[in-house]
Amino acid sequence: MEFSLFAHMERTSADQPQDRLYEEFIELCKMADDAGMRAVWTGEHHGMDFTIAPNPLMSLVDLSHHTKNVRLGTGTVIAPFWHPIKLAGEAAAADLMTGGRIELGIARGAYSYEYERLHPGLDPWEAGQRMREIAPLLPKLWAGDCSHEGEFFQFPSTTAAPKPVQSDGPPIWIAARDPNSHEFGVENGFNIQVTPLWQGQEEIETLMGRFNAACAKHDGKRPKIMLLHHTYVGADDADVGQAAHELSRFYNYFGAWFQNKRPVRQGLIEPLTDDDIAANGLMAAKNLARDLTIGTSDQVTDRLRRYQDLGYDEFSYWIDSGMSFERKRASLARFIDTVIPKFQ
Repeated sequence: MEFSLFAHMERTSADQPQDRLYEEFIELCKMADDAGMRAVWTGEHHGMDFTIAPNPLMSLVDLSHHTKNVRLGTGTVIAPFWHPIKLAGEAAAADLMTGGRIELGIARGAYSYEYERLHPGLDPWEAGQRMREIAPLLPKLWAGDCSHEGEFFQFPSTTAAPKPVQSDGPPIWIAARDPNSHEFGVENGFNIQVTPLWQGQEEIETLMGRFNAACAKHDGKRPKIMLLHHTYVGADDADVGQAAHELSRFYNYFGAWFQNKRPVRQGLIEPLTDDDIAANGLMAAKNLARDLTIGTSDQVTDRLRRYQDLGYDEFSYWIDSGMSFERKRASLARFIDTVIPKFQ
């Protein structure tokens, strides 16, 4: 099993300078590169200081100047916010600028807050259909002279300009949850990204089962599957306990953004109270300590071995957490120094 890092600029209050947040983002990505992790992933979000990432390709091109070997992945671009010709061209340009290091994760998006602003009237079903129309067009546009008459897009013969450095274009990963999404990805020869969020080992097993079922229906080459999960390696039990409480707060804010019911001002959602957080038993610290990849070095190692035994090809350390930079850096250093070597 290989390892990667998943990170954004993450802003939870107005007193955090965004230029400093970007410096911290770069430093974490450099740690991943220096450690020999396979990839760094960063996503696409708009108008949300919770995860600042309006154009992941721009961030990845800049990261290529601060790193040497790590692959640079979008985790993910939100397909319905793109035209396929534009996405094919910009991804190819990023591949050119990074010397062929780009990987392209694609999703339908999840936040209605973003749908309302970038594509009014869009719902998750249509977003998914747009993603399924766009993704298969990308290799055809990279190959050249692709024309298309579809439900959402129609265009005459077009070739992506520039051409990507990688001969078949950047590897494509599809964010999948339901069985149909797994089947779509596998049928098209795309790799799969899965994110169980806070739902624990049972969901991790269910997602692998859906992937295996999709692979069993198709005779082609088995693609890769990546597990993206919140991770923290604590110095001791007390440190792990603190991390569980911090991640509980993070997931309460994640849920508030997802529900799209609280006021947002200057890109920041209306703060949750301690009572709001205490009332959410689903995302209580004790549950997240059980269900996320957090613990001491030995405990995290044991969890990762279970994921490896299930058949996951890559584990992506999701570092967004609402924690201080110092705590993120210390945990990642422990992961690099005490966990990764056990898998080499």
